[in-house]
Amino acid sequence: MPELPEVETTARGLKPLIVNQNIVSIGIYRPKLRWEIPKHLSTTLKDRIIQGVGRRAKYLLVHFEHGTLILHLGMSGSIRVVATELPLKKHEHFELTFDNNTSLRFDDPRRFGAVLWQNKDETLPLFESLGPEPLSDDFDANYLFQRSRGRAQNIKTFIMSGLIVVGVGNIYASESLFLAKISPKILAGKISLKRYQALVESIKLILSGAIEKGGTTLKDFSGVDGKPGYFTQELSVYGCVDKPCVRCSGTIKKLTQNQRATYYCPKCQK
Repeated sequence: MPELPEVETTARGLKPLIVNQNIVSIGIYRPKLRWEIPKHLSTTLKDRIIQGVGRRAKYLLVHFEHGTLILHLGMSGSIRVVATELPLKKHEHFELTFDNNTSLRFDDPRRFGAVLWQNKDETLPLFESLGPEPLSDDFDANYLFQRSRGRAQNIKTFIMSGLIVVGVGNIYASESLFLAKISPKILAGKISLKRYQALVESIKLILSGAIEKGGTTLKDFSGVDGKPGYFTQELSVYGCVDKPCVRCSGTIKKLTQNQRATYYCPKCQK
């Protein structure tokens, strides 16, 4: 599944291609995704100009004067901007066509993605309980320490909860805990403020580095230009089971937590 850096990379790639573009037509070819694509988009977006592109958690936000188009890539989704005359691909379910003869197309073979609409001055329920952005000033050691008190939950599951902080997915949780030298098995409520300071710094560093490199290369992810991300080259533990630790003489191990694979070094992560 594309994680926060992949979504941020896509948002940044889209900006110069679609901002200030006027939409002349909307194509809804297969409306049943995770949620059904709203039929009213065919009229709501007609002859409207895109004001900006942003991101909240793993959701892409396409801003208009009267509201926001929300796109979620799901497990296999991708977005590309192409010449309008190019034929549609099999799994391109949604399209915005601009008056410069280019089109934004949403591709999702597994159909776990989403195309939603949020009116101006409205907040969709799915955004109401989300935690802070990990790269924002609202996400700091004091916040994470206070939220963790009394939690009998392992730290990796804790930081992957969107109610606590958004966008710290499986890959980046493992990498951040490794950088902070914290075992993924330790209970969130047992970690000191000092260690949370190290963890927050690690999360911000790992995510910023992944964004700079263009995201993590996975089989289903590519940027808006069709090129894969390159952060895989710098992964220290994820997918490295039985390989030597890059920091000590230990060996990377794998375990399952909350039905997700976790990679860590039991020797230097305590």
